Amino acid sequence: MRLSELQPSPGSKHKKKRVGRGPGSGWGKTAGRGHKGQNSRAGGPKGPGFEGGQMPLTRRIPKRGFTNIFRQAWTIVNLRDLKRFAADSVVDEAALKEAGLVGVKTQRIKLLAQGEVTVPLTVKVQAVSAQARERIEAAGGRVEVL
Repeated sequence: MRLSELQPSPGSKHKKKRVGRGPGSGWGKTAGRGHKGQNSRAGGPKGPGFEGGQMPLTRRIPKRGFTNIFRQAWTIVNLRDLKRFAADSVVDEAALKEAGLVGVKTQRIKLLAQGEVTVPLTVKVQAVSAQARERIEAAGGRVEVL
């Protein structure tokens, strides 16, 4: 098989139905839209959430709280996730990204104390819980808060 011999499966491609092109086509006059009504006219039907002029549900229900546009998201890394690093290695943002523990767009990382750490590591993150710091230092490592 060559690139020039490729073609779609038989019956998978159809010509576009051209409506409103005269009575001989079978789709003339009202062009499959029926007689009168909102859906027969240009600009109809209205979008989802439109309730015929009645106040829509999304506007009737009470609104509570607010969204803080200055919120800064934290990515959580637990001690159990650090098992994959070798002893005496430096665990920073680049190392965590390479290991797939944090996303590419991650900006702030916090280390929490779920799990145990058995090898000494140097961890460089933006925030760390007191218990996580204790456990890393007990294992002979150290924590640097950036």
